[in-house]
Amino acid sequence: MLLINQTIMKNIEKINSWGDRHHPKIIDVIRILVGLLLIIKGYVYFNNAGYIREAIIQYKLVRQSPDVIMAIIYYTTYIQLVGGVLIFLGLSTRLASICVLPIIVGAVFFVNVLEPYFNSELWLSVLVLALLLLFIIEGSGKLSLDYLLSDFKKTVTNKN
Repeated sequence: MLLINQTIMKNIEKINSWGDRHHPKIIDVIRILVGLLLIIKGYVYFNNAGYIREAIIQYKLVRQSPDVIMAIIYYTTYIQLVGGVLIFLGLSTRLASICVLPIIVGAVFFVNVLEPYFNSELWLSVLVLALLLLFIIEGSGKLSLDYLLSDFKKTVTNKN
């Protein structure tokens, strides 16, 4: 078991190192835009939570109690808001992307597939899903708080 954990950690470190070495600046700009998009979507869901709840209950999209439906709506809203802020700032981007990933997968495979083929929300969700997977591999980049804080940490450590 210990050998498996060490192998997994080495692979994660290799992915992290590769992502840090091969990171174009345009990916940072795209990361910021995706974070902003997630913040906006989370804000819209938060403002329309009551309407979304009533629509789910009225059309019987989920067979759960209204309280469970509301809890799911709040969970997805807050994960999108917090994950969007973290991705926007470039702070724990990989972790934030992993947390937002199930919500976007649900949007792609369960929510947006019910619409016709020319559903712009479906294509946007697929694009965000692909970009989140890219951010999990690539990481934050140089235009991020992660990079700024690691650079600051190196400076403080070298002074001591």
